[in-house]
This record gives sequence, C-alpha cells and structure tokens, in this order.
Amino acid sequence: MFSLLVLVTAASYALAANNTHHHVHHGHQQATTTPPPPTLDPLSDKGRIQKLEQELEALTRQVMLQQLFVEERIRSDGDSGVKQLRHNHDGTAPYLTTSYSGRSSVNSIHDHSNYDRTVGMGEVIVVMNGVEFRTRHNDYKLRMPSKTSSHYNAIQDIPFPQVPHSVLSKPTVAEQIAEMKEYFKAFHYQNHQHRDYRPYFKPNLCYMEGAWTTKTKTLNEPFQSDRHSIDASSWFDLQEKIRYTSYSGSKHNLENFSYLPSTIINVDNGTAEYAQWNYRILCHPIEGDLLLADLAPIDDLASRLAHNFDMKKFAQSRSARFKLAAAARDGHYDFDLGYGSIKDRLYNMGLLDKIMMQIPGKNNYGAVLNDHSFNMTVFDARDTTNNTALNTAYYHRFFKYDSKGAMGTKTIHRGFADQNLFVAQTTQPDIATIKIDDCHTHRHQKTCNRYSAQYSYAIPLEIVYMTPLYRWNPYDLPDYGHFTQQNTVVITEHYKRNGQLTADKAFNGTNSKYFYKTPAEFFSAAKPGETDRADTDKGAVGVLDKHGVVRKVVASGTHITLPEIEGVGKLRMRYPITPVHMEGSAAGKGLSAVIEMVNHMSKYSSYFVEPPTATSSAHTSLPDGHFATQYTHRDPPGYHRHEIYVSHDEMSSLAAGHIVSVFTSTDQGHEHTIDMGYNKTSGQYYINACDGLPHCWDGHGSQIIKIA
Repeated sequence: MFSLLVLVTAASYALAANNTHHHVHHGHQQATTTPPPPTLDPLSDKGRIQKLEQELEALTRQVMLQQLFVEERIRSDGDSGVKQLRHNHDGTAPYLTTSYSGRSSVNSIHDHSNYDRTVGMGEVIVVMNGVEFRTRHNDYKLRMPSKTSSHYNAIQDIPFPQVPHSVLSKPTVAEQIAEMKEYFKAFHYQNHQHRDYRPYFKPNLCYMEGAWTTKTKTLNEPFQSDRHSIDASSWFDLQEKIRYTSYSGSKHNLENFSYLPSTIINVDNGTAEYAQWNYRILCHPIEGDLLLADLAPIDDLASRLAHNFDMKKFAQSRSARFKLAAAARDGHYDFDLGYGSIKDRLYNMGLLDKIMMQIPGKNNYGAVLNDHSFNMTVFDARDTTNNTALNTAYYHRFFKYDSKGAMGTKTIHRGFADQNLFVAQTTQPDIATIKIDDCHTHRHQKTCNRYSAQYSYAIPLEIVYMTPLYRWNPYDLPDYGHFTQQNTVVITEHYKRNGQLTADKAFNGTNSKYFYKTPAEFFSAAKPGETDRADTDKGAVGVLDKHGVVRKVVASGTHITLPEIEGVGKLRMRYPITPVHMEGSAAGKGLSAVIEMVNHMSKYSSYFVEPPTATSSAHTSLPDGHFATQYTHRDPPGYHRHEIYVSHDEMSSLAAGHIVSVFTSTDQGHEHTIDMGYNKTSGQYYINACDGLPHCWDGHGSQIIKIA
C-alpha cells in the first residue's frame, strides 16, 4: 500500500508539473497568508498521502536548491562568458590545445561570405549568470529584434548599407571599382574627409541572449540559421542524445546537438514548475560610428605560442579577441599595425554599457519597464543628478538606488561579482517567472508582499562592420533574392553549373546562398590568406550577366578579413569581443596582470622582486621565421599557398642541419604537417616530407619561401 501511494503521489505531481504554468507580472504585489494545514490521523490513508505530499514537496525544493548551489558555485568560479570550444588537436604542452580559442580561431568563427547574411560561428560552451550550456553549431544571421512587433522572439533583417552615389554615378565598372576603393581606403585610415565612409560602413554589435523559458515540452529552435538546426524531436530527445554522446565521447557529425539544461524554477503550493534554458544570437545596429581606434587586441600568449605569432600577426588572425575602450575616442589606431591601442583604466559605465543599453530584451525595441523589487525603485545610473527610473526592458549591468546600502554605495552592479552580467526585464509569458514572498513583522502583525521577476541575460560576441559590398552589383547580375529551391535550380541549372569561368559552367545569377556579386578585380586576391575547413566561400567564380556574358566575381557577404585591396591592404570586418568565463576568477585576473608585466618589462621593472635580465644572445641572433609554401594551381582544392611560422629554437635547429616538423596555416579548407629542412650550400629552405609523404598531395613545390 505504501509503495502504491508513493507511485500515485509522484505520478500526480509529475503530471501537475508538466501541465501547470503560473505567470505573475514583475512588480505585482499582494498580501499573502498561509492557512495552517488540517490535522489528520497519521495512520489513515489520507494522513499518509498528505505526509507523502509534504515529503515530496520538501524533496522537490531540495532539488531546486541543489540547482541553485551549482549555479552559485559557477558564478563564484568566474564571469559570464565563453568557457571552451570543441577539442580538435593535442599537443605536448597545455597551451597547444584548444581553449576558448582553437588552432584556427576564437569562438570557432569562420566565413560563409557566399551567403548574404550568415556569420560563421561554431560550437561553444558558455556560462551565463551561472548557467553553463553548450550550443549547437551557430552560423547566425545579421538580424535584430523587431522594431514594429512586441511578439516573443519577433525579429527583422538588419538593413544593408547603401552604395555611395559617387560610386553608382560612374559610367563603367572599372571606374566604379576605383571609386569604391577610395571609400575602403577612407575607412581603413578612418578619414571621413577623404570620403565620408560613415553612412556606408555600419558597425553592429552581435550578442548571445539566454533565458529560462516555459516551453518545456515542445522543442523550440533558438534562432534560424541557413545551415544548422537542432536535430531532436523534443527537449527530452535532445537531452538523451547529449547524454549518449557525453557517455560515449561521440559527436553529431553536423554539430546539431546542444546541451541546454532544464530546472525547477518554482515550487508553488507543492507543485513543481519547470523551466527550459534556451539561447539565441542576434545583432544590433550601433547608433553612430564606432572607431577602429576603440578596439584593441587582448593578448593571448597561449594562442600566440601555439601559432608562433608576434602581436601584429596575432591581431590580424582569426584567433584574436578584442576589447572596447572605456570611452569613445579613448584609443589610438595604428594604421601600419592594423589595430588600435587603448590605455587600461578603471571605470564604472563605459562604451560597452552605452552600446548594450541600446539593445532590448525579449519585449523588443520600444518597450518600457521598471523594476520595483523589495519596494525600491531601480534608477538609471547614468543620471548622476536626478533619480530617473531605469528602463529595465533594455540590457544593462549598472543601476542605482536613491539611498546608500550597507557598504555606503548607491550604484550597484548586477550580480554579486559578474563583470559581464547584462540583464533585461520582460513580461513575455514564454519566459519563466520567479516569485518570492517578502514578509515583515511590525508590532506583532505580519505583512507579506509577493514579487515576481522575468529576466533574460546577454553577453556581447563581436562587432561586425557592414559595407556597401552587400548591395553593390556593378555588373547588374540577375539577383533572385532569398534562397529557394526553385531559384537555385535556375542558378545552377539543376546543379550542372558550379561557378567555373566558362559559359556552360558559370552560375546563372545570384541569390542569398550564391551571393557572388563583387567584381574580382576589386581585390588583389580572391580570398584572404587565412581560411578554415568550415569556410564555404569558393573564391572567384563565374556568373552570367543578363546578356549571357561570364563575369568573374567574388562573395559579397560577411568576411572576417576581406581579401587584400590594392592600395589599401587587408581590412578586418569582424572583431570578437566575447568575454571569457575564467577571466573572472582570481587566477584569471592574476594571469592577465602577469601577461601585462611580461609584455612591458621595462615599464613594470619596479614591480619585479628580482629585475629581469636580458635574453640570451643565442635567441636574439636567430629570430622567429616567417615562411610560405609555393602556390599551387591544382583544382581541387584551388589556387592557394600556406604560411609557416618557425620559432627561434626551430630556426636554430634548421641552421644546425636538422629537420623540424611544423604546421602550416589553414588555407582552402586544409593544413599540412611539414618536415622542413635547410640547405646550407644553396641557402634554400625545403620540404623534406609533407603529411608523411614525399610531396604535398595538392601540388605545392618542394621549395619553402622565406618572407621575414
């Protein structure tokens, strides 16, 4: 009988938990009283059932508190931010292996510039306000919250910048190319006197948003991607697949699984209310201009050592992560290095806060909400003279009260110790509500007010600059707009056309997936030097214009770094500014200080207990080497070469006649492991073996060219 009662009671509560939702709007207060439970005979069936109900409620609350314990532990371990990428290579030292930056890129970013709006980004493990989760392969799109609808998760496309009139007015394609280059030159040198580039080069902040949602039965795709979606029929199915891959160490080949936890968000009158974590990636058009001088690279010694990069090469690579200056126009841009430098200093609310506070939460643009929790109004920390209620419908991390707290401060940072915790209030029923009864006793009379809260969280991911290339179509190529199977059949002629530079193989027009419109002559090369296996850009392709003439064009979508433009150079378009979870720990903060001291020893010489000595002459006489393979024309994989970085120790070994094993850069979707040698007689560096074979499979010559 006892076992039966347990099963019946557990089943009834499980049923209630899965079919009951309670929503109370934030800020709603009501006096509450709890009637005493009726006295029952503990030996009766009714008494036993009530006893089991009480025990089950206590256990449910304990499960909820265990989840809180896990989240609090994660919160104290570090800040909201990216924690880890998928491991894809090993090494003899820890810094050679994958962290938040892999062998190729930070956050596994890559190029899908043949799509009109797709921004390449792989799987990541993220911590957000103590919730640790793992994403699917992301490949998000240039979309923003809706400006016209307050519906849950309503979005719209970010408008592409216009093409300058001075470009369109030129009568020939060659003249348009020349004039367009002047705008890119002006952007590179940040000189709006040469050409006012600002209306045509628009910065966007792309961010990851997470929240506890009430949709615990039906699986909801976090955001639309051209290339990826969660491969599961329900949340339970997804959780089982994650359990299986974690248990076995296996992987979904298309990277369409994600670990998104569930929790008990409330226990209301003995009933458990469940919530499901979900996330999405959106972008926000930044109001005004964002100078390149306000973006400075964050040194990552592990990544630089693994790649043999100096700071200049690192800042230009896909592995670089950047930080925003404390205030606009607070940095200095070095045109030769291609990146900014900023002075590190303490601040309360900075440039990042200004941008994030332009971004709405789940109620979308135009929403106005206020927070009155615990009978105190949350005020805008930017208003230093008056008490203006903060619009908590937008993302923020600072607020203030009208009276000082126990530590004597009025301005408060969201979270206990999370530098990167941006929150926004919402009233969407799809976002789980957390409730609390705040009770006080005055003159023996107890009064309780009930408060409720619905919030989402966000962290910045990257700054993406949009350019006139998205709209520019100087050859007037047929443009079918959004990708459909029907117009793709037309473009590829039932997939018989593959973009080769002949009339029978060239694409028959463009669409959002075959987004090739930029004249190849605009760039010095069809693709940037650094590529990744996940890139889908084909380089230069042939597209038929409306008269059947083959035009040689390249992808017009979002690049990490544009191919080189003659007279301008390579321009970076994506600047990852993702916070890192471990940097919020004491160890992370100490490591950051050590890196700063190591990089500027003379500046911080007085801080060393024992002043540093000069490096040995053996190391200074043989600096790091920068090399490249010979170009290959073999197709596949296509015209390319690889760069090679050799450490000073390896240079010493080469000079002594030894063979050293080195990795090349990733180009055309692959890399090589090369056994490299040096011929003292001829002074030539050469390939002794390539991937264990006498010659590289893709046709690189045996000679290795020294660049620097």
